[in-house]
Amino acid sequence: MPVKSSASFRLTALPVVVVAQLLAAAVLTLTLVWVLHFRGGVSWSWHRSSTPQLVYTAHPLFMVIGLVICTGEAIMAYRIMLGSREVKKAVHLLLHLVALAFAAVGLYAAFKFHHDLRAPDIRSLHAWLGITTAALYAFQWLVGFVYFVFPGAVMTMRADYAPWHILLGIVIFLMAICTAETGLARFIFPFHGYPSEAFVVNFTGLAILMFGVAVVVAAILPSRY
Repeated sequence: MPVKSSASFRLTALPVVVVAQLLAAAVLTLTLVWVLHFRGGVSWSWHRSSTPQLVYTAHPLFMVIGLVICTGEAIMAYRIMLGSREVKKAVHLLLHLVALAFAAVGLYAAFKFHHDLRAPDIRSLHAWLGITTAALYAFQWLVGFVYFVFPGAVMTMRADYAPWHILLGIVIFLMAICTAETGLARFIFPFHGYPSEAFVVNFTGLAILMFGVAVVVAAILPSRY
């Protein structure tokens, strides 16, 4: 059975974008509640008055804001923003750059935590997915900049690469969602019983998953308002 084009759906991206914004707010709120209330906040130094866990807590906070929320907003920029295509492209590019900046801080927190504890790095599935996703993300941004922003790019090259850029962008975003879910699962397993923190972490994971689905659906649907 042939796949329908986005124009054949009886729904535009607008209502899905609205739902995605609500889910993004839920993800950010739940993450902040978890990090600030249950984990005691964030610290870049390890003193007697603090614990190395406060350094590591910065990792999920910055990665969720960067690779999940900012990336989702960047993907939906062409559906959210009004104005010329150049304006939408600039917002798309800048949001991805902001996402990379947050991801860099989040990765630094993880490596610093392992360094402070003299623990080995990149041992878990979560770490493997995270490093792969971050590397592909940076590569995708660089290639996209060369093809779509660099003035020397040929229009035919842009047209040929555009479908692959969209496809790879969605794949990398879904990889970021999977990485976030496996990271949250690592915080659940050590719990004995089922404390209230586990509920917050589980709801955060569900909100992240639903946000990811909403972003992909918004990217597929037509943008007529």
